[in-house]
Amino acid sequence: MSTTLTTTTESLTVAAWRDYDPEACALPGMYLGERELTGPMGEESDRLWESGARRVRLPEPIDLGELDAPGAAERAVRGLSLVRDLTARAVLVEWRLRLAPTAADDAWRTLSHLQPPQRLEGPADATGALRRWREGHYLCKCLWRQGPGFVQIRDRRWGDLRRFTADEPEYRQTIEALAYGAPAASVPASVLADFTGERLVLEVGELAWWLPYRVNRWIQEAMAI
Repeated sequence: MSTTLTTTTESLTVAAWRDYDPEACALPGMYLGERELTGPMGEESDRLWESGARRVRLPEPIDLGELDAPGAAERAVRGLSLVRDLTARAVLVEWRLRLAPTAADDAWRTLSHLQPPQRLEGPADATGALRRWREGHYLCKCLWRQGPGFVQIRDRRWGDLRRFTADEPEYRQTIEALAYGAPAASVPASVLADFTGERLVLEVGELAWWLPYRVNRWIQEAMAI
């Protein structure tokens, strides 16, 4: 199984506050300052949460339209991973997203389980797409869980509930490998094809990135999700 992107070559600088409300964030002691995230993104997300961050701002847009430059795919995956992990904790994430102008008009729906960005670029009707994203967003829209001997994904990004359950260990191993990005060629092709067919994996250049999150804060009883 491949090694995920845990190197420190692509740092990500964010600003963080202790509260969601802008007025509360202006009070003394609420600003946590800028943080340069250089370690594995899963660990960095945990550290932000444990430090008290409840509002996080990414100063640079996540760019999925220009991925040819060296390190561009890695930067995009690190940014998306942070947004996904903080969304799972119901942290307010202020970020911007740039899609390729050639992307399908509904390409944003693939990411619609994430905290909506403040600005969306790329789609012909970016304003309308962002409005629909904001109006339709809620926590737990696309998540996965590890059960005893199986993994299950529950996906409501497309309006209905879609469930994907697998008990073969290579599916869990592939999720772990792709959680923070890995070369698409480094995981079993058949498993990747299944996940791609269900639109559970995002291709970012030569990398494949796992879209669903493991939720950390339930909005209602787990049996109702």
